[in-house]
Amino acid sequence: MMGVGRIAAISILLAAVPLIGEQQNGVGQTNRNYLTWTSAQAQQIGRSTRVNGRVGGAFDFRVAHTEHSYNYKLRATWLTGEVIRATARLAQLSEGLSNEQTEALVREAEAAGETVVMVEIDPNEGSGVIPLDWVAFLGPTGSRSGEPGIVKGTILPGLRNVRALSGVFRRDYNYEVFWVAFSLSSETAKPLFPEAVPEAELVVRIYNKEGRVKWPVPESIRHREKAG
Repeated sequence: MMGVGRIAAISILLAAVPLIGEQQNGVGQTNRNYLTWTSAQAQQIGRSTRVNGRVGGAFDFRVAHTEHSYNYKLRATWLTGEVIRATARLAQLSEGLSNEQTEALVREAEAAGETVVMVEIDPNEGSGVIPLDWVAFLGPTGSRSGEPGIVKGTILPGLRNVRALSGVFRRDYNYEVFWVAFSLSSETAKPLFPEAVPEAELVVRIYNKEGRVKWPVPESIRHREKAG
């Protein structure tokens, strides 16, 4: 799993980059500075929210149900506004897209849900099959499912076709990829990540196994919460 120090350093770096596309100008139009990012800048920003973890323990204690995997490798990429713009910008650079075409990719991705996490899962041993009833939750670090401060995600297979939600990494075919949409409001209609909450946590549950990964809450997510 990515260390907290590294995550914090990336968060500081993103805050210092003057080209982030989530800021607003005086007439309410989205800043288009991301259209000037270099390939290196877009790659760095696009990679910044990818974290690694594991669902289940490190050891195999199965006695029954050996057809089930004893744990699952987990990757998650939070497809924030910055990551969406980085992905679109790389598509522009590689395919010679116009600014209008690139902005259309961003609009399509941001219309897909309030926020989306790309979840990648790789079973260890067992049948290699990921059960259809696995679930994911998003909320402040330390939240438990069923509490009002955490929301359950919706798996949306159709988002596979949304170009700017593909991330900046090449596909690793050892992993099954899922796109999970989350509301940015809790059941009590309050922001999921109020100002006092510094860190977000994704909880993935498969059978009776659980895995968690964390991120600092991006400013772009707070902007979307306020706009909503």
